[in-house]
Amino acid sequence: MSKKLTVAILYGGKSVEHEISLRSASNVVTHIDKKAFNIVLLGIDKRGSWFLNSSIEDKIDAGNGVSIKLDAIEPKLIDYSTGKVIKVDVVFPVLHGTDGEDGSIQGLFKSMNLPVVGSGVLGSAISMDKLISKKILKECGIPVANYIEYNKSQKEHIRFDEITAKIGLPFMIKSAALGSSVGISMVKSEMNFAGALEESFKYGDKIIVEQYVKGRELECAVMGNGDPKASFPGEIVMVKDYDFYTYTAKYLDESAIEIKLPAELEESISKKIRDISVSAYQALRCEDYARVDLFLTEKGEIIINEINTIPGFTNASMFPMMWQKMGLSFTDLISELIDLCLKRDKASKNLETDYNVVN
Repeated sequence: MSKKLTVAILYGGKSVEHEISLRSASNVVTHIDKKAFNIVLLGIDKRGSWFLNSSIEDKIDAGNGVSIKLDAIEPKLIDYSTGKVIKVDVVFPVLHGTDGEDGSIQGLFKSMNLPVVGSGVLGSAISMDKLISKKILKECGIPVANYIEYNKSQKEHIRFDEITAKIGLPFMIKSAALGSSVGISMVKSEMNFAGALEESFKYGDKIIVEQYVKGRELECAVMGNGDPKASFPGEIVMVKDYDFYTYTAKYLDESAIEIKLPAELEESISKKIRDISVSAYQALRCEDYARVDLFLTEKGEIIINEINTIPGFTNASMFPMMWQKMGLSFTDLISELIDLCLKRDKASKNLETDYNVVN
């Protein structure tokens, strides 16, 4: 019988998506196979301090402070209070947004030679940046909505009439590097334009002003390395009067949406969506798993909205539900993600790191 692996579940964080991370991590802790894995709870509070916690329900900063030994040969965590050394086999980040999904955490653990579930530094960073990811997808021939990019230094020169001339009304204003519909507004007229700009610039120095796409809102779960597979698409149907899939509709108003799994689609359209989702996943160098968000227009056009490299694991999250519909339980899904990570890590460690010139 193989030894149990120790999995550090990393959650919380300084991001505005902190609370969603807590809910996702709670589900991962509930469903992870306790017979196969020992669990270490590693919480990051809103100030960015790290703690070892005994329970996912506890307030993060109620735990013991923790330090990380940056040692690629024998990486470890050290409990400040007791001096106890805690060895970890694999890290499972359940961090959403800034400083969690953008490659920074992935780079930290890469320097420690510790395997991390999910996309690495490159895939995480380019997927998190909506501008960079759209440029790459467009270059690869994968359809995205028309958009204009701005940075904070241009703020006073952004003109409503110039935007409408280029992409029409209504349009969306988004912070370039956030998820969970934080910092997103729909602009229907000049009346709410200035407020929408202010809201988006609150969360970063870059924003996207994007054409509003009228269509069905679909999501597709992708998993794997080398030959990734996509789930059947799911559909989010708004049943209440929201302009778009807002933070409130996602997480606070349980009656706002209806989820259809799988989405009611012609077989040929479903296959096309799955193929495009895998292509987008590969184009952005995603690894292990991700969720691809798409639109299907009335004309049958498929448009990529964005890719989430650490999708939610809450009770309302589509990623685990889509795989459940494919016959993979929540517990088996977590085990599969850890296995994908470890196999990828093993392969990378077999690569040569020395170059010897033969005369």
